Amino acid sequence: MPGVAVKILIVEDEAPIAKILAANLEQAGFHCFHLQDGHDVPGHVDAIKPDLLLLDVRLPGQDGFDICRKLRSVSDLPIIFVTASTEEAERLQGFETGADDYICKPFSPVEVVARVISVLRRYHASPSKPAEAKPVLTLIYESLQARVGNATISLTSSEFRILEALHSVSNRIYSREQLLAVLRHGSMDASDRAIDSHIKNLRRKLAHIAPDENFIEAVYGEGYRLNR
Repeated sequence: MPGVAVKILIVEDEAPIAKILAANLEQAGFHCFHLQDGHDVPGHVDAIKPDLLLLDVRLPGQDGFDICRKLRSVSDLPIIFVTASTEEAERLQGFETGADDYICKPFSPVEVVARVISVLRRYHASPSKPAEAKPVLTLIYESLQARVGNATISLTSSEFRILEALHSVSNRIYSREQLLAVLRHGSMDASDRAIDSHIKNLRRKLAHIAPDENFIEAVYGEGYRLNR
């Protein structure tokens, strides 16, 4: 990863852990900043303008999930949770709030650096086609439909939730685990295979109204994103 002012903001109340994270990230060429509590993280993000946020969940001042929700409502800043909790429900909650990845303590510093690089690579990945070359895909929330040009298709609730997530941030790659969190938030039973099945059905339906387009792209080893 290039070391030209790629800034990482670490929000971690345990100073030794923050020091380990910063040391390894700086060795990899990143420039790190550290906050020890959750007070006014959005304000510090505005001031520092980091390229990625490493965020603990249990922080003095404000909960990491609340911080993530607030940031995600106004920004697509890459966010990785680094926390002691290994509970699946909490990991899914992290993805539900908009996190790009979730790392459990104790962690391997080398793995953290690799995850940071991977998330930044996904974030900055270019779409395979320019947006101008594609017809516009819009969502009709009232009727759970998608429209391309003058043609519409009807979607199931699960299909609509997945397409809504992919549609929410241009070119953002969603892992299967993140899409599972989207479905489980709606109290729907889902599995990795179910995600692939829903994606297959979405592609088939979209092909009926836009046969020359590949709206949903599979990114090898990462997940799915919407080309638009």
